[in-house]
Amino acid sequence: MLLAIDIGNTNTVLGVFLGETLEHQWRISTRGDQTADEVAVTLRGLFQSSGVDPARVADVAVSSVVPPLNEAVVEMCRRYLGIEPLVVGPGVRTGVQIRYDNPREVGADRIVNGLAAFRKYGGPAVVIDFGTATTFDAIAVNGDYLGGAICPGIRISMDALFARAAKLPRVEMKQPQDGAVIGKNTVDSMQAGFLYGFVGQIEGIVQRMRAELGEGCKVIATGGLATLIAAHASCIEVVDDRLTLDGLRLLHELNRGD
Repeated sequence: MLLAIDIGNTNTVLGVFLGETLEHQWRISTRGDQTADEVAVTLRGLFQSSGVDPARVADVAVSSVVPPLNEAVVEMCRRYLGIEPLVVGPGVRTGVQIRYDNPREVGADRIVNGLAAFRKYGGPAVVIDFGTATTFDAIAVNGDYLGGAICPGIRISMDALFARAAKLPRVEMKQPQDGAVIGKNTVDSMQAGFLYGFVGQIEGIVQRMRAELGEGCKVIATGGLATLIAAHASCIEVVDDRLTLDGLRLLHELNRGD
C-alpha cells in the first residue's frame, strides 16, 4: 500500500492507495509545530478508526508547503513505518516540464496537481485549488506547467473582513437563503458578497487563462470549497477532491525505479 500525504498550510490530506484504488482518505488540521511522535499518534488514530494495518504500508509519498513540518513527517516515516518517504522537491522526477522563470518557486502541491490533471484529463487545462491561497495553474496541451495566478484564499479573505469590520458578524460560507445576490439583511448580504464575489473572481481569471491557452481548455477544481464554488461557477467542468493524492500516486510510480 502507498500512503500519500499532502501537507497544506491549513489542512493536511492523507490517503491510502492499494494499486490505483484510493482505499481511505482523511483531512486533518495542519500544525506546523508537531513532532514526529505527535504525527505518529495522529496517523495511528486514523489507521485504527479505518481498520488500516500500518504493516501493509510499503511506500510513502509526501508533498508539503509547510517546511517546518517536513522533518517531523520524514522522521515519523523512518521511525514508525520503517520507510524512507518520497518528498516532492528538487531531484524528484515529476514528469512535468516546468516553464516558470525559477522552477524552485513552484509549490510542490501545484506540480503534483498539474501532473494529475494532465494524466487524468489531458491538456490544455486550468487547475484551481481552493486552499489557504486560491491558486490557478495553467497546463499546456503537452503537459508542461506554464505558470498561473495566486489569490488570497476564501477563508483568509473572510477572516480578514471579520477582523477589520467590528460590526459585521462571522457568517458561514454558503449560498444566501433565497439565492439572490441582493441581500435583504446583513447575513444574506455578506454571504452573497462572499459567494458571488469569489465566483466572479474565478470566472474572470479562467476566462483570461482560456484566452491564452486556446481551444479545448479544461477546468478542474480541487480543495475544500471546490464543490460549493463549482455549483455556481459555470466555467468549472470537473471537481476532483482527490487530485493531489492521485498526483502523489503518479509521482511515486515515476520514481519507483522498477
